[in-house]
Amino acid sequence: MKSSAPTRRRIAIVGTGFSGIGAAIALRRAGHEDITLFERGDDVGGVWARNTYPGAACDVPSYVYSFSFAQRRDWSRPCSPQAEVHEYLRTVAREHGVLDDVRFGTEITEARWDAATCAWTLAADDGATFEADVLIPACGQLTRPATPAIPGADRFAGAMFHSAEWDHDEPLHGRRVAVIGTGASAVQFVPPVADEAAHVDVYQRSAPYMLPRTNAPYPRVVREVVERVPGVQTVRREGGRLLLEGLIAAFTVAPPARAAVERFSLAFMRLQTPDRELREKTRPDYPLGCKRMLFSSHYLPALGRENVDLVVDDVDHLTEDGVVTGDGRLRPADVVIWGTGFQTRFVAPMRIHGLGGRELTELWGDAPRAHHGITVASFPNLFLLYGPNTNLGVGSIVEMIEAQTGYVVDALRRLDREGADALDVDPTVMAVSDAQTQERLQDSIWTRCASWYRVEDGRVTTNWPGFMREYAAKVRRLRPEEYVFLERPAADAADGRTARAGSAR
Repeated sequence: MKSSAPTRRRIAIVGTGFSGIGAAIALRRAGHEDITLFERGDDVGGVWARNTYPGAACDVPSYVYSFSFAQRRDWSRPCSPQAEVHEYLRTVAREHGVLDDVRFGTEITEARWDAATCAWTLAADDGATFEADVLIPACGQLTRPATPAIPGADRFAGAMFHSAEWDHDEPLHGRRVAVIGTGASAVQFVPPVADEAAHVDVYQRSAPYMLPRTNAPYPRVVREVVERVPGVQTVRREGGRLLLEGLIAAFTVAPPARAAVERFSLAFMRLQTPDRELREKTRPDYPLGCKRMLFSSHYLPALGRENVDLVVDDVDHLTEDGVVTGDGRLRPADVVIWGTGFQTRFVAPMRIHGLGGRELTELWGDAPRAHHGITVASFPNLFLLYGPNTNLGVGSIVEMIEAQTGYVVDALRRLDREGADALDVDPTVMAVSDAQTQERLQDSIWTRCASWYRVEDGRVTTNWPGFMREYAAKVRRLRPEEYVFLERPAADAADGRTARAGSAR
């Protein structure tokens, strides 16, 4: 009788955020034991370990932005602070035995597929090499800080750092601070910085839409009800998911709903900005949803403080003493904080070489694409997590990640059924699924303005055009007819593609 245990495969996971930890747990549950996670830092948690700026917090309710198999009932508040989310990930990794599989302080910079052995060779930044049968980049989409090339930045005499690399040793009390950028991170850190600094200049390129979020700690009675009454946690999690799916509908298939949310947002922003001049500066000039929608009940009031100026003139250059805007005015600064977001790169900093030596980012160019955001033709046994077109304009990316890890588990199960060593998605299948995704995205709000969701030619490379549950249903099972199954070639087969079409048996 054939054993039900999976074939022993060496599995390499790059990254230890939600994606990496979730993948390791799912694979272990499926019986895979030879798993190594590579982490460039000294702790697990991904962006939740590195983004420690003041006010950092999740902007999705934690009872939804968490693993379905590791529900926590004692969150301190609806949208948990960074330290709490980070500790949650640490705890989940420890309780599920993931920490023992992590190689800390190891950044994978290159991976090459060897057709003769049907395996990946990984190279680390310290010169070490590793081999794996399965490669799972779990690097996230937004991990590398983006700092604009502003003339004179190298001449600035004061302190300068990105919000994702916060310098906690740099005092802000009584100093003049220049915040360049008004994205999701700036909305969170500007209020606490304004509480401390003598003066803050916030440089805005485009005004964000805001929705309310006070995020007060749960009252004791609420915490006790959630912890003690059976079913309450399930109900609030399902309710949160339904609310998020409703917002997704507003951005994709229900324009009247989006318009209603936009009117509500503008009314809320008006109430928060009694000063007419500030109100005009903070009014967005694009439709709600085509850029990231932000949540805060503290950001706009902070902009109205006497020690805060919102600057809408373009930043021209920096001098030793501060920031010069397009009108020639010098605004003195002791500290410059970049709130300018991240580079949108799906496998940074790796260079991944597939069949025939093709390099993934060169193959993609400005148009990253993958079947279901997970597999790429000519890159066997490569499974991307949080890959192209799997982001959400609003929603819980953890829902998407769990669906993707289930797909990876099923892919490896299918390899065992087929008796194959590797699988490679059919390029026609990938092209068709990508075209279908892009066609649906043309009707979404994300095509209506420039944002990090899109590349220069207008293609939306990050976002999924539908619902979270729709995506989960689509990737619940791997369809073998969409793949080519590969076996290690005989000694006289040089093309590395000894293969047979997938069957539905």
